[in-house]
Parts: sequence; C-alpha cells; structure tokens
Amino acid sequence: MKRSQSVAHRSITSVTWNIAANLVRIAVLFARSVLLARLLPVDTFGVYAWAGAIVGLTMLVAKFGMDGAFLHRAPESQDETQAAAVHFTLSLIFSVIWTVLMVGISVFLTGQTRTALLVLTAARAGLMLVDTPRMILVRRVIHRRLALIVIINAIFSTLVAVGLAWSGATLWALLSTDFVALAVNILMLYVWRPVWRPRLGWSPPVVRYFLGFGSRNFLAQLLRRALDQVDDLWAGFYLGTTSLGYYSRAYTFATYPRQILAVPLNTVTGGSYAELKESRKQLSQMFFRVNAFLVRSGFFLAGLLALVAPEFIRLFLGEKWLPMLGAFRLMLVFTLLDPIKTTVANLFVAVGKPEQVVRARLVQLGVLAAGLYLLGLRLDIAGVALAVDVMLVVGMMILLWQARAYVDISYRQLFLVPTLALTLGLVLGYGLVELLGIQGSDWWTGLIKTVTFSGAYGLVFGALERQQILEMVLWARSYFQKRREGELGVRS
Repeated sequence: MKRSQSVAHRSITSVTWNIAANLVRIAVLFARSVLLARLLPVDTFGVYAWAGAIVGLTMLVAKFGMDGAFLHRAPESQDETQAAAVHFTLSLIFSVIWTVLMVGISVFLTGQTRTALLVLTAARAGLMLVDTPRMILVRRVIHRRLALIVIINAIFSTLVAVGLAWSGATLWALLSTDFVALAVNILMLYVWRPVWRPRLGWSPPVVRYFLGFGSRNFLAQLLRRALDQVDDLWAGFYLGTTSLGYYSRAYTFATYPRQILAVPLNTVTGGSYAELKESRKQLSQMFFRVNAFLVRSGFFLAGLLALVAPEFIRLFLGEKWLPMLGAFRLMLVFTLLDPIKTTVANLFVAVGKPEQVVRARLVQLGVLAAGLYLLGLRLDIAGVALAVDVMLVVGMMILLWQARAYVDISYRQLFLVPTLALTLGLVLGYGLVELLGIQGSDWWTGLIKTVTFSGAYGLVFGALERQQILEMVLWARSYFQKRREGELGVRS
C-alpha cells in the first residue's frame, strides 16, 4: 500500500484487514483453547496466567506510554526517522532495566512459576524491541502487514502449542506461543521487506517529549491493565494456581463473544465520534445506535452461553472443567457490558476528555480491590468473577452518567427490550429442558436450549422493536454508503 493514498482510503483498507484478521484469529484461538484445555492440566493454566499477569502489568511500566507519544503528531516527532531511532533507543534501555528487575523478582519464586516468569520476560522484552516498526505502520495507517502478522502468529503458535501438548509438554506448550509470536514479528517486521532497520538515536528534545507525553499517557494505560489483571494476580496469590487455572479459562471463553462483534466495531467508533462531535444530535444518534447494537447482540450471546454453559463445558472442554461453571456464567456479564465500556471510553477521547475515563477507572480499581477481599475469599473463583462484575457495573454507571454531558441517552430504550428478551429466553430455555424433564445427550439438550432461547429472544424483538431494527439497518446502509461515496470522491 502506498503512503500517497488518502488517509480515508488507508483507514477503510486497514479496518477491512483488521476485521478479517480478527475473525481468523478468533476461530483459530478458540480451537487452540479447546484443544489445550483437553490436553493440559488445570494448574498449568494457572501458573501461566499468574506469571503472565505479573509480566503484563510490569511491562507496561517499561513501555511508559511511549507508543502513544510516537503516534501523536508533534513537532518533536514530525521527523519519523529520528523519532523512530529515539523510540527504539528508549525502548532498548527500558527493556534492559525491566528485564534485570524481573530476573531479580524471579529469585523469590520457585519451580514452574519462576520458569514461566523468566521465559515470558525474555519473550516480551524481545517484543518490546519490535514496537518501533509496528508503531511506524500504525502511524502511517497501513495495517495489512500487521493483520497478516496476527493471522500467521495465530496459526503457527497454535500448531506449535498443540503439537507440544500432544507430545506430553505442559507449561512449555503455553510458553511456546510467546516465542512463536516473537519470531513471527521479527520475521515480518525486520527480515521480510523490513519496515524499518534498527538504529540508535538520541535527541534531548525528542527524549523529553517521549518521556513527558508518556508520563501523561501512562496512568490511563496502567489503570486499564490493572483492571484486567489484578484479579488474576489476586486469585493466583490467595486461591492458588488450580483455582486460577479454572478462572483464567472461564474468563477466556466468556470473553470470546465480545471479540466477534465488539472489537471490529470499536475500531471505527472513535473516528466516527470525533467526526460528529460538533453536532450533539448526530453524535447522540450514532452513540445510541452503536451501543444499542452492542447491547442487543451482547445480551443474546451472553444469555445463550449462560444457558448452554454445562453442555458447552462437557462437550468442548471435558468434565474436569465443570468446577469453573459458576465463574464462567458470572463472567458472561463481560459479554454484556464490556463492549459498551470501550465505546463510551472512545466517546470521551473523541470529545477531548480522556481524564474522565481515568477517574472512572480509579473508582473501579478501588471497587475491585474491596470486592476481591470481601467475595473472593468466601466464594473462591465465583467470588472473584462477581467482584469483577460489580466493578464493571459501577464503571459503566459512572461512564454513562458522565456521557450525558455530550450525548442524549435513554436508558429505557437502550436496555428495556433486551432485558425482557433475555429474561424470557432464559426462563423458557431453562424451563423447557429442566421442568419438563427433557433428557438426552448434551448435544440434544444444548440444541433445544439454543432453539428455544433464540426463538424467544427473536420474538420479543419482532414484537417490540421491528420498526427500530428496520430503521437501524437502513441507517447503517446509508451511513456506510455515504462514507464510501465520500471516499470515491476523494480518490477521484
């Protein structure tokens, strides 16, 4: 792709590649998760998740928000060649310091936990050194190669991990995925038609810019990562690796549905909100339609998974994973609300108020910490999942309340009909199988629940929101047609 092409054309092409790569990645990683869950012991996932949480959280300190500084257009970063060299130099220095500190931390650990921490540190430190060419492509809005990296990494890491697990390896089957990711990134960014050749550079004004901007960007990133991984750290420390193994798989499978629709949609909402931010009416319409779609699809997927959860676990993962059933069902609240959290955060960024997201995340972190101690110690991983749900609901209430300053929101229109459809679907789906005593294989009961829930959910929307659904479809078609016509106008 040539950089002379318009930003609009590069943006549309990049979104297309990202959506395609995301769909392939989800399918491959889901298959890998199922196969590894059947082949590996439960506590292996706990060891990997705990070490990964430590590495992921501390690595964010080493990155120090400098990726955002490189993407942000400023006089100090206008010269891409010089900015890239300084970014690489700072990344190298920070990664070396971070690696030394992580090796020091590993002295206090033993056995597989120490091995996992050291291996993940080495792999992630290497990945930090490919951030520069990756950010160059993102900065240029050229995502085709990055999408190919996602696809190639998903396929090859799956083949290696499953092959090792099949041959009897346990922890190394999981750790291999990180080294495959490192090898693929190096090959695709530095070896094959290299995006950029590593070089060192130092310019005091540019260094001050990177560190100054990074320090402002760092807190928001750290809070977001903490909210994602504090529960893993707490569960591993207080409940042990076996409980964390169950919890990590419950989280993984419960959050797959949101990646199908929410991730591709949220890649474009930020730009759309920014485009409409001067018109409250149009911004409100866009905000409602995006979130109405996420709520309705999220409620459907979460309700269906909650209903067929026992059959899903027995059929795909095996009987040994049934202890995660309660936590899995509770984690489905993420499928309901987490996509909305992201799109609301995009709204605040678009209107130039990202600090409101930081405030909400600070409150959420406090709620999560309290919930983990009050619920986790009493209810094990189900309590951890419940604490995460409470944290998410509190955060959503804060963000939606703050969003009223920029958009008009009707909570009734947003949530009432999906809630009715969800309730009816669950009652009929559960009642038909349990109360009528329908017996049979998990495939049979799962099919009955799926058909019953889907039918009830669809009937509610057909009866109460037929016109609204038609209007949303027509609006979406018109919106994307106008964007395409605008792009063709730019190209001509």
